[in-house]
Amino acid sequence: MEWKQSDLVALAMETCAVCSGYGVKSSHNNSLTTCKCVYRGIFRICYERFKMSVQRKESIGRPTLEHTSAVHTRLNWARKHEEFVADFLLVTKRTLNDSEYRIFNYHFLLGADWKLCCRKLNMEKGIFFHALYRIMVKLGRTFVDLEPYGLYPVHEYFHGARGQVTVQPIRELNDRSLSKKVPLRKVA
Repeated sequence: MEWKQSDLVALAMETCAVCSGYGVKSSHNNSLTTCKCVYRGIFRICYERFKMSVQRKESIGRPTLEHTSAVHTRLNWARKHEEFVADFLLVTKRTLNDSEYRIFNYHFLLGADWKLCCRKLNMEKGIFFHALYRIMVKLGRTFVDLEPYGLYPVHEYFHGARGQVTVQPIRELNDRSLSKKVPLRKVA
């Protein structure tokens, strides 16, 4: 994915000690790289959509007709919410190793808090949270880099990629240009 500065700032944590909320940090060879807080933000967005898709009851078993860019057919039946849930779980299972997946399963899928997870996994609190942050970064990076269709951006997953929109630059407004404008309604 090609990053824009506005995307990075929107995804970065404002209180991040590494990037100060800008989403980029300096690497060892003085080049700019994406901060880990951006990938954690991406994971949180995808995880919230996963939870919302799991909790939907009215869409279970109801396919929708969607437009595609395929050569043979222009329409296709899909169950986007069920597909997102399945893709999220399969990507997670394939990306994480066994110990990371156990932490992910207990904390994110089963909803156990950190105390129960630490007791069940025989871990200390600090080690658990460091592992949790590494899992979030690893999955966030995977959700973006997934080929041919990533799970992030979520709106592109559900509604298809939109074409590049060209934005016209905003011209400066001065007093003379404001005085030449015609009012919308007559002044009495």
